[in-house]
Amino acid sequence: MNKLFVGMDVSLNDVKVHILDQEGNDASSRFSVENNPHGCDVIVSRILECCNKYNIQKVFIGLESTSVYGWHLQYYLADHSALKPYQPSITTFNANIINAFKKSLGNLPKNDWIDAFAIAEKLRFGRLPKSCSVDFRYLALQRLTRHRFHIVNSIVREKNYLLSNLFLKFSGLCQNKVFSNNFGATATEIFNEFFTLDDIAARPLDELAGFLVSKDCFDDPEATAKLLQEAVRKSYRINATVDDSLNFVIKSCFDNLQSLEKQKKAVEKAIINEVKGFNNEFLCLTSVKGIGPTIAAGLISEIGGISRFDNDNALAKFSGLYWSEYQSADFKAEDTYLKRTGNEYLRYYFIQAALSSGSIYLSSHNTMPANLKKAKLTSINVLLY
Repeated sequence: MNKLFVGMDVSLNDVKVHILDQEGNDASSRFSVENNPHGCDVIVSRILECCNKYNIQKVFIGLESTSVYGWHLQYYLADHSALKPYQPSITTFNANIINAFKKSLGNLPKNDWIDAFAIAEKLRFGRLPKSCSVDFRYLALQRLTRHRFHIVNSIVREKNYLLSNLFLKFSGLCQNKVFSNNFGATATEIFNEFFTLDDIAARPLDELAGFLVSKDCFDDPEATAKLLQEAVRKSYRINATVDDSLNFVIKSCFDNLQSLEKQKKAVEKAIINEVKGFNNEFLCLTSVKGIGPTIAAGLISEIGGISRFDNDNALAKFSGLYWSEYQSADFKAEDTYLKRTGNEYLRYYFIQAALSSGSIYLSSHNTMPANLKKAKLTSINVLLY
């Protein structure tokens, strides 16, 4: 079977392409195209020219995972009707794999043309990650679940930033558990109503308790008011000009959190609507204790069809949830580190799902006892397969 190997280095504006035959010779002169639909058409036409010239039966295409710059190109080539007869296999490499492979080729310079050549050579040498066919049905859901992932990370970052400023203004509130949630409606209203800590301290206890009752439900509002005033007494006092600036920053953070929470609810609603197209998988996953609609939708979107994988080991490796081996002579380590080199989104959803369902153990050092390794993700994998 005659094979063709196409290496591409993708950037924001252009794509460098190097094409090799199965002997490692240039099947075409290297060329560069713009990273747009016209450039994709040029790549396809050059591949087809080489296929006709060398009587090619199989085409291998490779590129590095470079943010989203190769996203359109990858799916364009996978779905192009003219390439279907040549059974295109498209591989997205981790940049570390290509860097390590280049070292075996000698002291090569670092530039985009060399990277494209190295990718084509890696395709020719083999030992490739398993190539999975693209299923476009999952892309819309994947965009939504990844956007929710982004929003949640933004919320966490904003809360950490808010807490740092909250400590500067009201250190006692951060040190003592006055409210169950320092990001809730009551805490927000406290900073809207009182500009300084002395304003809280000067307010009569019954008035402060009445204010708390009007904003939230407390079992004992008077006790909460006492705790709040006690936190005020234990807090540092700062210069008035700094206090004014902190008031502005804290209010801005609360506004950002409210906006992000609103966006999170909206995207979760969109996810529920989109995941209806995968009802069987959704019902299967949500039947596992601890797996809710969001985690189930995330697993479905990132797996992209369980038939893509031969077994649960292939799925675990795709997600980066597998443990390395360390062995020398008669020694074999029982505790080894988690690889974490696969799909980070799928790994996140698997770990969250497994922790919720109680089917996985992870220590603080990311190791797993040998007798538990075989049990990883068991309940989830049984349902998926």
